[in-house]
Amino acid sequence: MLALTLPALPVLATENANPCNCSCPEPGAETAGPAPVPRGKLRPADWSDLKGLDEAAATPAAWQAMLTGCGVLRADPVWSDLCQDAQALPEMPDAAGRLAFMRVHLQPWQAVAGDGQTEGLATGYYEPVLHGSRTPGSTYRYPLYTRPDDLLTVDLASVVPELRGRRVRARLDGNRVVPYYSRGEIDQSPPAALQGRELVWIDDPVEVFFLQIQGSGRVELAEGGGMHVGYADQNGQPFRSVARALIERGELSVAQASLQGIKAWARAHPDKVAQMLQLDPSYVFFREVAGDLPGPLGSLGVPLVAEGAVAVDARIVPLGAPVFVDTTLPMTQQPLRRIAMAQDTGGAINGAVRVDFYWGQGDDALAQAGRMRQKLRLWVLLPPGTHADGGAVLPDAPTAPAPLAGQPLPAAPGQP
Repeated sequence: MLALTLPALPVLATENANPCNCSCPEPGAETAGPAPVPRGKLRPADWSDLKGLDEAAATPAAWQAMLTGCGVLRADPVWSDLCQDAQALPEMPDAAGRLAFMRVHLQPWQAVAGDGQTEGLATGYYEPVLHGSRTPGSTYRYPLYTRPDDLLTVDLASVVPELRGRRVRARLDGNRVVPYYSRGEIDQSPPAALQGRELVWIDDPVEVFFLQIQGSGRVELAEGGGMHVGYADQNGQPFRSVARALIERGELSVAQASLQGIKAWARAHPDKVAQMLQLDPSYVFFREVAGDLPGPLGSLGVPLVAEGAVAVDARIVPLGAPVFVDTTLPMTQQPLRRIAMAQDTGGAINGAVRVDFYWGQGDDALAQAGRMRQKLRLWVLLPPGTHADGGAVLPDAPTAPAPLAGQPLPAAPGQP
């Protein structure tokens, strides 16, 4: 009989939606603290509350993302009418037509935080491009691992019923359940369970680290061609912010602690890189996904469209729903108002007034995503007759389905 060692479990990251290596303390809080603030709710709003709506509708990316999402949502009775009508149009409508369509088929609900605030946080993420090889060598030395066979998922409800829906990741040590190996243990001396699980070898450990934060990406192969990789699982260890640690140690200022700033610091201090990476014990495993996808797969199970999709807390905002994002461009006060589709989730995305804006692939997307930490106001657009109560869509209006069977788990939006 297995001995479930309860005192060891709190050091493991608890899973809710997507247990990825992301910027915020949950899942995998750095320290225990007071009871969490309620995640918030959606409250009825009026179209007139959405300032800059015409500007937001001018960007066609959300419409493209909506049509993509309808491939999953058209079987859902909540979204079937909207999807059928959108897919029946002979061509994409202009900005005025897109806005008119949404006014007919949707009603706005404002996102309100658990403390009653309507202002929250918008960050950004992107799909990184790495350089690697399917075989190791002097250049390609840093593996991406597939999910190991000895990684266990423990349903905490089997031990404490009040924790229904919470899970931790662990491994067996004899007849004891103990935390899975940390990043430092994996990097310094890969356990036997990971040997032979190398999916691809990368030329830069810092790029591997940031791929784990983003959760999906493309690898350009030395042999020619490329491969897409997506999130498969995580070791369950708690997330520790490398950016915060570098600030506390005086290595970087707050202004320098962006994704780009951390990479620049790593290039300038190659002798400190291994130590820096081990500050975060969380570790992500990958799987290869279809190579012909136009973008990474989000939690809805469809490819994300650049600047047309966001990651949300799906416990508040139904996956698949259009949202009106009212924020600003990274590190500016210039308005960024967009209609986007809630098609992804992430461990760092917690609470009603919180999004991660998907910028796309490549250096330009990285530049925007790595600097984005802006104030946010958010409205969720739901079909008329749909009711939201305490942040949850009621049973007569079910949320979007879970990711398709066999698809990768969500991308892992987040910040360093």
